[in-house]
Amino acid sequence: MIAMDSLIGSATRVQGNVLFRGGMRIDGEVIGNVVGEAGHPSYLVIAEHARVEGEIRCDHLVVNGEVQGCVFSSDLLEIQPSARIIGDVSYKVLEMHGGAQVLGTLTHRDSSGAEPFLAVSGA
Repeated sequence: MIAMDSLIGSATRVQGNVLFRGGMRIDGEVIGNVVGEAGHPSYLVIAEHARVEGEIRCDHLVVNGEVQGCVFSSDLLEIQPSARIIGDVSYKVLEMHGGAQVLGTLTHRDSSGAEPFLAVSGA
């Protein structure tokens, strides 16, 4: 398990792209892409009342809240019962609980066909 290095608190709203490495938890709102830095392990938790409007790319993703945008998980994607994803989802391993909602296409990617991470400059 990766340690949670970063937190976007429940009273915080970020407008712009977020590039991270290690573990990050979002309890607030992000309007922009959230990307785990390529070449480093990344673990992201979207809390139950959190909201992300933008693309998400990381290794291990746990969604409890709302995501409006495409999701790319190169390892494990956990979609919890209170999760709502509006956008296409690409994953290697999927764990989806009853009650979770995905309004988009679910696409399995093996390690040879995995989507590349988005290169974010100037972050």
